Amino acid sequence: MNKSASDKPHLPAEATTGLLAEPRRRKIMAWLEEEGSARVRDLSAAFEVSEATIRQDLERLERDGRITREHGGAHLNRRPPQAGTMVLQHMENMDKKAKIGAYAASLVSDGETLILDAGTTTTEVATRLTDRSSLTIITNALNVAILLGAVPGFAVHLPGGQFKSPTLSVSGDKAVEYFHNIFAGKLFLATAGVGPESGLTYPSFADLELKKAMINAASQVYLVADSTKINKSSFTRLGALELINTFVTDDGISDKDAKEFERRGIELLIAG
Repeated sequence: MNKSASDKPHLPAEATTGLLAEPRRRKIMAWLEEEGSARVRDLSAAFEVSEATIRQDLERLERDGRITREHGGAHLNRRPPQAGTMVLQHMENMDKKAKIGAYAASLVSDGETLILDAGTTTTEVATRLTDRSSLTIITNALNVAILLGAVPGFAVHLPGGQFKSPTLSVSGDKAVEYFHNIFAGKLFLATAGVGPESGLTYPSFADLELKKAMINAASQVYLVADSTKINKSSFTRLGALELINTFVTDDGISDKDAKEFERRGIELLIAG
C-alpha cells in the first residue's frame, strides 16, 4: 500500500475560493480553536481571499466576542484551560471514543514500538495501555507522554517543536524532523474528518507535515475515529484513504460506508 502523501496539502472543494462568509468564519474559528492564533496573511492564502476580506471576518468574530484581533492576526479570547488541567477539548462522543480506544489498545502487544498522535481518541488508546510491559511510545501529545511516562518499563519519547495549548501537542519543523529518524511498528492516527472522497481532513495546515512524517515512520497505520467523523470534511486535506491500512471506528458506521471503506482496501475494525 502506498503511504506517500502529496507534497502540497490542499483544500477540500468546499473550502476553496467562493466559500460564503459565514461558512468561512466557522472554518476560521475551527483553525483558531486548533492553533490558538492565526495570521491574516496565512488565512488569506489558505482561503484564497484578500487580506481585507479576512480582516472583515476577524472584525465580525471580534464583535461577537469570540476572538481578539492583534497586529497582523488574531487569537482566541479565552485562554484554553487544557495546559493547566490536561483535559482536551472536543470531548463529545466519549462513549464511542472509549470503545475505540479499548479496541485499538487490544491490538498492541508487549514490547512494541508505537507512535501515538495527539487527540481525544488516541488519548483513549493511551489510557488502556498502562497494563502492557516494555512498550516504546513516541508521541507529539504532552498529556500522553505524562500518562505513559509514569508507567514503569515504558520508554516514552516526545519530539521538540512549538507547543500548542488547545491540543496539548507539539508541532512544527523540529517535530517533523524528529520523525524522519523514527521507525515504529504501529501508528495510531487521529483525524477531524474522513471519507472515501475527501480522504483525511484537519482544521488547519499546521500539523499536516507532522502527520505525513508519522505515517512514513510506521509500518502499519491505524486511523482511530468515531463514526460521526465519517463523511465529515474539515479544512485541509492530508491525503487519500490509501494513507492508512486499518480504520478502527464504532458501530455507528453505516453498512454502505463500511462496504465502501472495505472496497477501497481498508481493513475495517468495529468497536461494539
